[in-house]
Amino acid sequence: MSLRTRLLILVIAAMLVPAILVGLRFVQNRASEIDAALANLAASADDIASDLNEKIQGTAQLHYGLARARDLDTRDKAACSAFLSEVREEYPQFTGILTIDPDGSLFCDSLRTNRTLDLNDRGYFKQVKGLQGVVAAEPVFGRLTGLSVLQIAYPVRSETGALKFVLLASFNLNKFAEFHDKRLLAEKDILFVDAKGTVLVAPKGGGWSEPVGGTIAGSDLFRFAAAPDGEPFREVTDRGGRTQIWGVARSPSMRKAGLTIMVGRSKDGLVAAANRRLYEDMAILAVALLLLLAGLWILTTVSIGRQIGRLATMAKRLGRGDLSARIPEPHPGGELGGLMTLLNGTAESLEQQRAAIADLNQKLSQSQKMEAMGQLTGGVAHDFNNLLTVILGNSEHLADQLAGNKELHRIAGDIATAAERGSDLTRSLLAFARKQPLRPREIDIAEKVLGMEQLLRRTLGEHIECRFAFERDLWPASVDPGQLTTALLNLVLNARDAMPEGGKLTVEVHNSSLGESDLDVNGEPRPGDYVMVAVTDTGSGMSAEVVSRAFEPFFTTKEVGKGTGLGLSMVYGFAQQSGGLVQMQSEPGRGSVVRLFFPRLATPPNEDPRPAEATVTQAGHETVLLVEDDDMVRAYVENELRTLGYRVIATSNGPAALELLRQPGDIQLLFTDVVMPGGMFGPELARQATELRPDLKVLFTSGYSQTPVKTPDGGGDARILTKPFRRKDLAAMLRAALSEPSR
Repeated sequence: MSLRTRLLILVIAAMLVPAILVGLRFVQNRASEIDAALANLAASADDIASDLNEKIQGTAQLHYGLARARDLDTRDKAACSAFLSEVREEYPQFTGILTIDPDGSLFCDSLRTNRTLDLNDRGYFKQVKGLQGVVAAEPVFGRLTGLSVLQIAYPVRSETGALKFVLLASFNLNKFAEFHDKRLLAEKDILFVDAKGTVLVAPKGGGWSEPVGGTIAGSDLFRFAAAPDGEPFREVTDRGGRTQIWGVARSPSMRKAGLTIMVGRSKDGLVAAANRRLYEDMAILAVALLLLLAGLWILTTVSIGRQIGRLATMAKRLGRGDLSARIPEPHPGGELGGLMTLLNGTAESLEQQRAAIADLNQKLSQSQKMEAMGQLTGGVAHDFNNLLTVILGNSEHLADQLAGNKELHRIAGDIATAAERGSDLTRSLLAFARKQPLRPREIDIAEKVLGMEQLLRRTLGEHIECRFAFERDLWPASVDPGQLTTALLNLVLNARDAMPEGGKLTVEVHNSSLGESDLDVNGEPRPGDYVMVAVTDTGSGMSAEVVSRAFEPFFTTKEVGKGTGLGLSMVYGFAQQSGGLVQMQSEPGRGSVVRLFFPRLATPPNEDPRPAEATVTQAGHETVLLVEDDDMVRAYVENELRTLGYRVIATSNGPAALELLRQPGDIQLLFTDVVMPGGMFGPELARQATELRPDLKVLFTSGYSQTPVKTPDGGGDARILTKPFRRKDLAAMLRAALSEPSR
């Protein structure tokens, strides 16, 4: 059994018994606390009712003594009121003491208000007129004070039994409730209501919502209190969601007087003591657990500390980079022994991976460097091609003007040739940067390569043997045919240069499925199904250092002037932009092999490639709206268009062009740059322009665009004139665009 399992069983066994005892104790304590608190509610209500009953009996005795006082047997109202005022000062529990004539009118009172009251409507007065020697009680709101009082009335009769007057004492229920509220330490709420449900004394707590004088008649609480022989307590939830438990006094004398006494307490307060006990028990349990864990810690330190020390020593050596560190045999059983074996195996694996990590870091650095070069290339291509457009166009114009001067005509031609070479250089850089606009379509790569056989054989020369190998049932692939031709030609030219004394070159095309272990030149896995094109030569080969830099732009091992170092860079960028990858193997003296992988096409595209345009160079007469942000390029193109016979309206941005199109005028063609400042590129300008003028023809021009340009209606690739261009290319594209049928 493992150490972990033993410790777990030990902890569970040690904590199980106290945990069960604590749980049982909590349940028992909670139940007993609740039962005791519930019983105490009813007992408190009965206690208050008993005390009030004693106050009524004491008041009856007071009435008995006052009935025999000579000071009340008078018709002197002022003297009678003065006497009762002195008596009331000795008994502050009463709000007032007064006498009532048999006809129900107020005669004298301790408050000396001299008010006239008719008490015939009071229930206690009606009741007391039929009594002798006993009191009648009724809870009401005093008419003189407005306070909630218990009116205690006593009939004073003559020797013949005739009613002389009624003694009335108003017992202050508010002070009585305040006294008991203090006695209960404000832990409980006291509620007095009369027989109709009118609130006489409301609880002091903030949760009670019904004010004094309001009514709870019809509520569940009142129905519970009014039941003659109901349950001793009940749980009630008020409108604010506050839950209380109420106990009611079932005193017959209180019911006879029409007064209901209730004592309530919040439900949370009932279990507060039990909860406190639980917290105490949990604290004790936590202390016990800490002590137990401390004991376990000491035990494990003593019993397995030595083995842990061996592991720690091993870990420190590994942390310092010492991959030769090992934990010597014998190893203990269980997890510790397994961990020692694992650490030894990890150290061995780390030794093997250290070299691999260094190699991956080198490949990562190479990939980042090539990506940075690609971003730089894409950034300068647009402006560079604009400059070349001006240079090439003006050199062509100079050549026409200087046809009679051979020397100057030759210089103009050299300028044009240099501009075209600069254009080729830009295209190679864009190919490396994977930012050239591609026109991929489904092709049979083997058929395309076979069609290049004669060209490749002439390129290689007779001293190099050339062989082609094609697999049957090749998978379909979507590739730009022109770029594939250029990439294959670059590889063949590099192979030829590596075999100056002759050799053998093989071009293979077959299906290939790559896994996670098949890496590209950057060391990245690209698993999947591909169509592979491999070019193998038996030339001089390359060292590992040269292979690692072979795809860098401008890196070459050839003599100055015999290579730009962009051939393999273009091949790499073309494969990456096509969604594929490149692999390369080479050793000095044993030749080289470069493999291009193009993704297998799952669903063939539906669109057919646009047929080649016939070259049409005749002049025109239509009106062309020229939109070009570069001032020099715009001036050059405007001049060329006028030379070709077109009427020209020129502007530098899209919004200005749209404003011109909104005005009346005959414009047949929009000739716009693709990339322009100001937030509106050429495609968006063309879309809005054709909405304004549906018959407007559109021709795009661009020195660099990352994504293919679509027609304004999104139906396919748009017609685009790539910068730099000659006059004949401009004329041909203009006529082709103007000759297109209207949408």
